[in-house]
Amino acid sequence: MSGLFDIELFKGYAQSALERISAELLTTTALYQAGAIVVALIVALLITPPFRRWLQRRLDEAAEDSRLHNVCATFLTLVTPVLWVLLLWLAVEVAANAQWPNKLISIVVSLVNAWIIIRLVSRFVSDAAWARFFAVTIWVIAALNIVELLQPALSMLDGIALQIGDVRVTALSVAKGVFYLVVLLWLANLVSSILERRIQTLPSLTPSIQVLFAKLLKIALIVVAGVVAINAVGIDLTAFAVFGGALGVGIGFGLQKIVANFISGIILLLDKSIKPGDTIGVSGTYGWIQSLGARYVSVVTRDGIEHLIPNEELITTRVENWSFSNLRIRQKIPVGISYSSDVRAAIEMCVEAAASNPRVLKSPNPICLLKGFGDSAVDLEVRFWVVDPQNGLSNVKSDILLDIWDRFHENGIEIPFPQRDLHLKTVAPEVRAAGIQPVADPH
Repeated sequence: MSGLFDIELFKGYAQSALERISAELLTTTALYQAGAIVVALIVALLITPPFRRWLQRRLDEAAEDSRLHNVCATFLTLVTPVLWVLLLWLAVEVAANAQWPNKLISIVVSLVNAWIIIRLVSRFVSDAAWARFFAVTIWVIAALNIVELLQPALSMLDGIALQIGDVRVTALSVAKGVFYLVVLLWLANLVSSILERRIQTLPSLTPSIQVLFAKLLKIALIVVAGVVAINAVGIDLTAFAVFGGALGVGIGFGLQKIVANFISGIILLLDKSIKPGDTIGVSGTYGWIQSLGARYVSVVTRDGIEHLIPNEELITTRVENWSFSNLRIRQKIPVGISYSSDVRAAIEMCVEAAASNPRVLKSPNPICLLKGFGDSAVDLEVRFWVVDPQNGLSNVKSDILLDIWDRFHENGIEIPFPQRDLHLKTVAPEVRAAGIQPVADPH
């Protein structure tokens, strides 16, 4: 590593590079190169419209896929620069084969390439700090390439090394590995999202199997991305054998819950006990399943609250799945009428009120039963079936009760309320003389 950080050495590199660039740019041939650059730009502008129309059609087709739509929209704004840089690359190759000077064209190619990459990074990296970091890094690489210091800089990074057994890890290999990992993880997420959309369109697969395939595919792509990044660093995967054993012990003791939730999630997907869209009740939470995750299940209640329930809890506790085998749910509404009312007419009105509701099934048809004779009312019970519990149950009960209320008032059916009569007995004079107070008769 001698001379690794020798500033004078790099000053010499920079000085000689600048002298060569000046000698190549301040010539007549540089004017010809500038003309070729302008001609390439004009040709790119002329052939841009058909490519933009083709990408616009792809953009319209990808309206439902947000990620694919984002990719097409990004490349739609980069059609001209991409075509321009392709033509410039062609010009560089032609000039190199003919042994013509091409330094100015190469500089423009480096700058346009850097600008295109930065636009792509800023489009797909949502975090502003990371976007700025990548932008600065890309401009630095482009500048080093222009002044012909990129190779010395790479040699410097390759000289910063750490020997781990038989493996030599350098700063350059680590940088390459991080770069490959970031790019491959992004590609893995993009590809898995596109394939997940395609899997969801397959009618032969149940929702649970669709989610399982999508999750396994995403995990496989992420693992492949990690393996490729590790190989880029130059680390032999067999070196991870001992580390893998230690990691297994750590998982066994410290990550039991995480692993249990992950395995429980796979079991839930395989046995199809719950799936996205099911209406369930678990541990006092009632709602419909919005998504199945590797660690938790998202359950949204009628209040709009999203509960993240660990997968293990759905395996170890009793779950009410209102739509497991079918979506039909029977509901019961207690109704009381006074003893002076016509019971048969009230039963008929209750059945009509339930049958007139659009959410109530006609088969099995709604019924009303006489349940008993209470202290203050004749107890009736309306029973009906619905097939859409995810749309709520309290609201349909409220609509039916309101309809029953209107029908009872229109036909003189009285809805009683608890009453109590007090009877005061007359006290005999001898009892009053003895000082005994009268007692109210509760009957």
